[in-house]
Amino acid sequence: MNPYTKEVGSKLNALLEKNYDAEKGYKKAAENTNHTALKNYFNRKAAERYDFGHQLKSEIKNFGEEPDKGGSATGSAHRAWMDVKAIFSSDNEESMLEEAIRGEKASVEEYEEVLNETTLPTSTRDLVSKQKNIISQELNTIKGLEDIK
Repeated sequence: MNPYTKEVGSKLNALLEKNYDAEKGYKKAAENTNHTALKNYFNRKAAERYDFGHQLKSEIKNFGEEPDKGGSATGSAHRAWMDVKAIFSSDNEESMLEEAIRGEKASVEEYEEVLNETTLPTSTRDLVSKQKNIISQELNTIKGLEDIK
């Protein structure tokens, strides 16, 4: 029996989309700053979110589900990162950092929502929890970067 309910599959796919959108947003931010520390940070975050997406995709497939290529369940997460992309392309470091912080806080909330699912298999819970903790810890790094611009 598949341990994933339709709702769990949907929430995991929403996280997957969020990671892909965050990766694109961070890449855009890295392209639009000449500040070396910020460029390095944004590039590292883009790579991290790329890895997170692939880990989630593998986990979803392990339980016989098909990772989404997009859809209605992921619409609101996708829209949230569109705002970030607009600001990331404005070439304003302060706005970029503020939006990165906002985006990461929203990500943590979405991860927590998935972790509230009582039916999560242990491997999925461990993966989601690990990714959420990394994002949470990184929020302190972003806040530290605000002081160096």
